Amino acid sequence: MVEVTVTPQSSLADREVRVVVRGLSPLQLVTLRAWLTDEHGERFQARAFYRADEAGEVDAARHAALGGNYAGVWPMGLFWFLQPDSLFRRLVKRDVAGSPFLVHLEVFDGLCLVTGPQDKPLAACTAERWYVGPGVQRVPIREGRVRGALLLPPGPGPFPAVIDLFGGAGGLIEFRAGLLASRGFAVLALAFFAYEDLPRTLTQLDLEYFEEAANLLLQHPKVRGPGLGVVGVSKGAEVALAMATFLPQVVATVWINGTAFLHGNPLTYKGLRIPPIPYHTERMLFTELGAMDNSAIFADPRDPACSASAIPVEKIQGKVLFVVGEADRSFNSKLFAQLATARMRQDAYRLLSYPGAGHLIEPPGSPLCSVSSLRGSPLPVVWGGEPQAHAKAQEHSWQEIVQFLEVHLGPAASIKL
Repeated sequence: MVEVTVTPQSSLADREVRVVVRGLSPLQLVTLRAWLTDEHGERFQARAFYRADEAGEVDAARHAALGGNYAGVWPMGLFWFLQPDSLFRRLVKRDVAGSPFLVHLEVFDGLCLVTGPQDKPLAACTAERWYVGPGVQRVPIREGRVRGALLLPPGPGPFPAVIDLFGGAGGLIEFRAGLLASRGFAVLALAFFAYEDLPRTLTQLDLEYFEEAANLLLQHPKVRGPGLGVVGVSKGAEVALAMATFLPQVVATVWINGTAFLHGNPLTYKGLRIPPIPYHTERMLFTELGAMDNSAIFADPRDPACSASAIPVEKIQGKVLFVVGEADRSFNSKLFAQLATARMRQDAYRLLSYPGAGHLIEPPGSPLCSVSSLRGSPLPVVWGGEPQAHAKAQEHSWQEIVQFLEVHLGPAASIKL
């Protein structure tokens, strides 16, 4: 009897699992398919073609896929290369604490290019992919002006603290915070516009709001101070770099594909105002699929006219980890990282740069999203990236990010699922 197994059957979404098929005929050609349905009812799927070994087994950790959504030995390929059935969809877990993604794995005889109701699998199983470990507590935050969600590891603590920021879509995104909480950090997933009673659009970056959030987190009885970390991607990375510059309680900052200048919105803080570089939206290009390529709308930050908009990173007292996707099509994040590090103390930063990786570098388990719809944008936006290079970048950078936070905030206790 043919059997497909995922071990462990229930796991955190950033952890590896082992996919094995047994009971096949020697050298049998089969199609392995993985699929899930997100919280909006959108289906994502991946398939790969394998030939069984002499023992009638396919082991994704040892055997090379012959083709499909990927080729070669990719132990996590069926998870990392999921693609949406509908164009421009991004796989994001919204309800991190309430439920896992259910990933269905199926084995079909021969080459199965598309799957219809008439196609019956030889074997099937379901894997649970969680974004929080057992005992992680989610606490909605509505204190003062601060809006977000606090994710706390189980136990009395105290835990090292992190603020987690996303970018120009606004709202509240918690999946990275849940995974960090599952590694022993107390994480505040922080919204800063387009959420509850916060401003619907981003008109300025009021750094006093982020200072209020940092102080609120550090005052929590389960948080271990005196400093905290900040993780930010895209616009969130711009904010994170400003926090590291002006807020002494920020001692460890992870900047993922951001800028080193204010763009579009000014920054204000206690009488200080850093003016923004305006976007040159007339320079945007449309792709053959009708998406917007915004990589040209940014002025050259090396132009002396832009100098007043630079974040004064030379003032940073803590440590910064720069994570760059060299195939970022949102903007030239590599150049921004180089301009920032050129003004910083050499012992204050580390730069990780990944050829082929796009803008949305996320924890492993999130498949590459190279183009997607974006709240507030009239057209889908191009993010860039090549699937295999991007997957490797996510795996490596996530390990480096967790280690960086542990080194500079103190050790955290990881949860086993």
